[in-house]
Amino acid sequence: MNAAVNTHHRPDHGSDLLLVANKLGKRFGGLQALSDVSFAIKKGDIYGLIGPNGAGKTTLFNVMTGLYIPETGTCNFMGQEFTRLKPHQIAQAGLARTFQNIRLFGALSALENVMIGRHVRTHAGVFGAIFRDRHTRAEEAAIQDRAQELLAYVGIPERANHMASALPYGDQRRLEIARALATEPSLLALDEPAAGMNASETLVLRRLIEKIRDDGVTVLLIEHDMKLVMGLCDRVLVLEYGKVLAEGKPAEIQRNPKVIEAYLGAGAATHTGVQA
Repeated sequence: MNAAVNTHHRPDHGSDLLLVANKLGKRFGGLQALSDVSFAIKKGDIYGLIGPNGAGKTTLFNVMTGLYIPETGTCNFMGQEFTRLKPHQIAQAGLARTFQNIRLFGALSALENVMIGRHVRTHAGVFGAIFRDRHTRAEEAAIQDRAQELLAYVGIPERANHMASALPYGDQRRLEIARALATEPSLLALDEPAAGMNASETLVLRRLIEKIRDDGVTVLLIEHDMKLVMGLCDRVLVLEYGKVLAEGKPAEIQRNPKVIEAYLGAGAATHTGVQA
């Protein structure tokens, strides 16, 4: 099995649906950020989430990963309703994420950042941490080895001892993915991973996401790079003003007049595809 994937501990509920969201709603004061958002993600898919700025994409990510509690609706992951679980509980259940604004521990090395992500799968308690027994030392060594494997998997093994804050932007993005993979997710949610990348960096990212999916991890992708989304995703969900505007295969989304108008403005439905 590939170094980046270890999902044997995941139960199989006999369904190809990994995540099902039903009528999610979230309000901030007088602003209805999400309204009746429903969708389903199949195991093994790369599922895209797009929409104009302010459409509610990151809010939806935050609801799904426990940072926000929705006022209405539910989210079911691998047969378990987890809408009101805490973020660390959702990570333990198998849903990991990255952030639109990179959130690395800048004063720690790349290796240490990935090791922190790995600790969600460790067993040493307070006693082990204090007394450093043989089992705890062996577990720490295994964590370090796994972190090194994941740095190699995302293509930056030589950065292991570099401070995270000193890494080039593209490497910081890949480091954040490695840290998320360290939690052994069944679903990896990526929030604008291509933001700020040039064309060659985006191509490397695309190949990495495809490799992650091919190695058994389902991917949910928020992204503004429409070329990347339409060339990579199996299905795409479009949000506008916190509501579902459209959902379907990339070719269907590109031809949808409502989607074209949302991106390009009124009267743009004569265009043949969505542009960034």
